[in-house]
Amino acid sequence: MNRDIILQVKGLKTYFGTDDGIVKAVDGVSFDVARGETLGIVGESGCGKSVTNLSIMRLIPTPPGKIAGGEVLYDGKDILKMKVDDVRKIRGNNISMIFQDPMTSLNPFLRISTQLMESFRLHQGMNKAEAMDHSIEMLKLVGIPSPEKRVRDYPHQFSGGMRQRVMIAMALSCRPDVLVADEPTTALDVTIQAQIMELMKDLSRQFNTATILITHDLGVVAGFCDFICVMYAGKMIEEAPNELLFKDPKHPYTIGLLNSVPRFDSEDRSRLFSIEGQPPNLINLPECCPFYPRCDRVMEICKTRYPVAKELENNRKVSCWLYK
Repeated sequence: MNRDIILQVKGLKTYFGTDDGIVKAVDGVSFDVARGETLGIVGESGCGKSVTNLSIMRLIPTPPGKIAGGEVLYDGKDILKMKVDDVRKIRGNNISMIFQDPMTSLNPFLRISTQLMESFRLHQGMNKAEAMDHSIEMLKLVGIPSPEKRVRDYPHQFSGGMRQRVMIAMALSCRPDVLVADEPTTALDVTIQAQIMELMKDLSRQFNTATILITHDLGVVAGFCDFICVMYAGKMIEEAPNELLFKDPKHPYTIGLLNSVPRFDSEDRSRLFSIEGQPPNLINLPECCPFYPRCDRVMEICKTRYPVAKELENNRKVSCWLYK
C-alpha cells in the first residue's frame, strides 16, 4: 500500500544536562506518519513520549534541553535545521499541538475569541471580522453550543471538556497537515474522553490530517490509532499496526503492558498483572537493553548490548534479542 508520508522522524535525540549527568530523554527515535493516519505513541510516564513531540515542534527549552541529533522531515524539509522564523510559520499552521491540560494552555486573562483569532490573523491573513466569524464557525464545528455567545467568554467559564474542545478548535483552525495530541483526555472523565476522541477522529478524517496521539492509555489507542509505537527509556522498542500489536505483541515490555490492562470479558478475578521493578534512571544509561532488569525472559546478551531493531512481517519492528 502506498502511503502519503507527511512527517518523518529519523534518529531523533534530545538530551538534558543536569548536575548529575546527561539525561537521554529521547535516544534515537524514528517513525513516520502519513496523511489521514493516526499514530499512537504509548509507554510509562517518563519514557520520552512528550519530549519526542515537543522536539518535533522545536519547543524544547534550551538550556537545559538540547536536540543532539536526528532529522524531523516535514514535507521533505528538516524542521531542526530551519530558522526560528520559518519554524514559527509552520507551528500552529501546518503542524499543531493539543496540550495535556487546557487550563494551563489557555490564557485565563484573554477571551476565547482573542486566542482563537490570533492564529487566523497571523497565519491566514484574515481581518478582525473574518477572524471572528471563523472562530465562531470552529466552535460550532467542535460542538460548543451557542458559539456566538460563548466565543466571548473566558476559559474559566468553560468546563474541562469544553476547554478541551476549544483547544481542538484552535489546533485545527488552520487545517494543519499534522496534529499532535499530548494526552488530550487525561484530566477528563470517561464519558467526556470518548466524546473528545470521537470528535478528533471525525475532524482528522474530514481534514485528512495526520495525527500523533501521545498516551499511556492502551484503551484509547485501541479504538483510535492505525499504527502504534511503544516507547521505553527514550527508545522505540516496538512498532506495529493496531490489530497486530494487540493480537500478537512481541516485546516482553509490550506483553506486560497489555497484560496489566483490566479486561471486562475475562472471568478471572485475580489480582491484575504488574511489571516488576521501576523504569531505569536515564542519566548515563549503559549501552544495553534498559528493560532487562524487569524482564522475565532476560538473556546474558541483553545485559551487554542494545538490540538493533528487527524488521518483521506486516510492517512491524521490534528491538529485542529474542528475535535475532
